[in-house]
Amino acid sequence: QKRDHRKLGRELKLFVLSEDLPAGVPMFLPRGETLRYQMESYVRETQERYGYQHVWTAHLGKVRLYKTSKHWFTYRENMFPVMQGEQETSEDDAYVLKPMNCPHHITLYKSQMHSYRELPVRYAEFATLYRYEKAGTLTGLARVRSLTQDDAHVFMRPDQIQEEFDRAFNLTIEVFNTYGLEDYWISLSLRDPQKKEEYVGSDDVWEKAESALRAAVDAKGVEYKAVIGEAAFYGPKVDFMVRDALGREWQCSTIQLDFVQPENFGLEYIAEDGQAHRPIIIHRAVTGSTERFMAMIIEHFAGAFPVWLSPVQAMVIPIADRHIEYANKVMETLKAAGVRVEVDTRSERMNAKVRDAQMQKIPYMLVVGDKEAADNAVAVRLRTNENLGATPLASFIERVTNIIKAKSRDL
Repeated sequence: QKRDHRKLGRELKLFVLSEDLPAGVPMFLPRGETLRYQMESYVRETQERYGYQHVWTAHLGKVRLYKTSKHWFTYRENMFPVMQGEQETSEDDAYVLKPMNCPHHITLYKSQMHSYRELPVRYAEFATLYRYEKAGTLTGLARVRSLTQDDAHVFMRPDQIQEEFDRAFNLTIEVFNTYGLEDYWISLSLRDPQKKEEYVGSDDVWEKAESALRAAVDAKGVEYKAVIGEAAFYGPKVDFMVRDALGREWQCSTIQLDFVQPENFGLEYIAEDGQAHRPIIIHRAVTGSTERFMAMIIEHFAGAFPVWLSPVQAMVIPIADRHIEYANKVMETLKAAGVRVEVDTRSERMNAKVRDAQMQKIPYMLVVGDKEAADNAVAVRLRTNENLGATPLASFIERVTNIIKAKSRDL
């Protein structure tokens, strides 16, 4: 109960679910948006280091786009109702709220000619998707109707499958390690041969895709469990099932191998022989949806996030009103060093302010009075209740900025 992300979301002023908005559509308060921003910025920077380029696509698509991708026939019940005004003369031209990114990234790829020399093309995007989930399945941030996915699509030659699978796998593990998520297992999700009608593509294409993905996982040398019937409708996938601090499993990352959508959209690249060839796509998400991953880390850390992730990293607490001027000077100095900091100027007693900051899971409480102002220092208390005592401000800044830069889980 004390880790429930819905309860902590209210107490830590992270997000709001309002009856004035549709069910499953969360809104984020300033601290929640700061948390989102830190999560997404970290993955964005890491992806760029791994060679991904970021794109942007809009929140609407035409029905014909999803008919081409076959989502219209396999995913229709999870899509919001069609929008068709006087200007849209046919169903194909009507609009839907975007339920997934892949048709949009495929459209970007198809807008240009591609040579074998420039492959792989790696498009990544933090995109808001809309899925008409059944009301009874909605749970806080863990299951929502408006979600943000850290989606990427890699368009590649057949000889690049192993290298690109390894790249996506290594990126995922690096992110997990930063968050301290070291307890997970890997599912190789395959087609159910008894229910072929639920999937798109020929037996030959599926056999090729499943063999290629299994070979990539085997070559990576990691243990996995083959799970029949959990494949995407267009291809097999590897899913990372993460166990949180309470031992509960969350599906986060996915790496999917797709021979089908390149056929559906007629994708091409010009190969070394001068002829047009069909690329293969990897669909990949590192944290899955921002909202679901946030729900998991709120509960995993019980709201006491690592310093780099904490919406407010330090709270400056003046002992009396005459210390507010120095407290503000400390705040400005810390802000200049890149630390997220606030000053508690309320007329409450100092101990009450310290207790409130601890309840808000703020990593550092910096108490300032006459002595600290005279010495250009701060009296440091940790949210763990440890009292580090008077510390020169410069020394505290060095400590906290090193911890933030290293994305350490220390205080």
